[in-house]
Amino acid sequence: MFVDHIRVFARAGDGGNGIVSFRREKFVPRGGPDGGDGGDGGKVTIVVDPHTDNLRAFAFNPKLIAQDGAHGQSYKRHGKKGKDFIARVPPGTVVYRSNAQDMKEAAEMERSEEGVELEPVVDLTDIGQEFDLLYPGKGGKGNFHFRSATNQAPEEVKLGTEGEQGVFYLELRRIADAGFVGFPNAGKSTLMGALSANKPKVGAYPFTTLKPSVGVVDFPGFQRCTIADIPGLIEGAHENRGLGHEFLRHITRCNLLIFVIDMAGIDGREPIDDLQILRKEIKEYDEELAKFPWMIVANKMDVEGAEEQLGFMKQRFPKVDIVPISAKEETGLDELRKLLLEKVGKRRDS
Repeated sequence: MFVDHIRVFARAGDGGNGIVSFRREKFVPRGGPDGGDGGDGGKVTIVVDPHTDNLRAFAFNPKLIAQDGAHGQSYKRHGKKGKDFIARVPPGTVVYRSNAQDMKEAAEMERSEEGVELEPVVDLTDIGQEFDLLYPGKGGKGNFHFRSATNQAPEEVKLGTEGEQGVFYLELRRIADAGFVGFPNAGKSTLMGALSANKPKVGAYPFTTLKPSVGVVDFPGFQRCTIADIPGLIEGAHENRGLGHEFLRHITRCNLLIFVIDMAGIDGREPIDDLQILRKEIKEYDEELAKFPWMIVANKMDVEGAEEQLGFMKQRFPKVDIVPISAKEETGLDELRKLLLEKVGKRRDS
């Protein structure tokens, strides 16, 4: 199961209470106050883990709850600090805070016309990056702290404070140097398998790819780039039709958009129309995304009629890089690798 967005409830631990206690020993029948302080609660921390590739773990347990601090003890003993809750997420995770107070209210608001208001909290992109999502309550003070010359037996204490809590929305946006953009059956998965060691599922039917995957293309000279194979787009995707936002959120981090076009029009489609629809969908979703560098991969050049359509495409977009290939026959890939190296290649240790 692949999960790339989920709602969770998080709560930091409450601080433990300070206690009332007096020293009572065999030869000290009326000792002074010795109530200890409560321990601080645990905090909720999010850590970017390179070994985590989606948010599936939170589907089974959507509660991020840290431990409360222990109460103080006699003999001025301090309560134990609550254990922190460490939530591990993949790189590319964006955290939003909901205006809902709990999970039930959040679900009801999502079903309503008003919807849930989400406020961006943090964008986690670097391996090992840590972010304290919620701060814990502080431990209270025992009666030892309230002794004075005029009050030798205080029964006053300070209670621990409550930890922060809230409903959050986690969204994964795949990080890759370049992202394949295309309609279902355009050949993106086949191309991914031909360029990299990643071998996604390939089939002669729409929506073979139901989750984004990332492959690595190696170049000579210890250079490489990462490419994202993302679920196919359909017209109206910016309105969340089809896989809609399941697709579009994952290309917002790419440095280069690669439009993979079925140049043979096997499904009865016009290649130029396909490209214009794809460009429109991206612009409707995010105008800034439409300004990203882009190129065209003219796929299925081994099929009859593709050469003629390629000529029309070059006339329509004379200033755009167009690479004719056949992902199935693995022809034209050397030229594509050369262009990828030029546009998004980087050293393997970077």
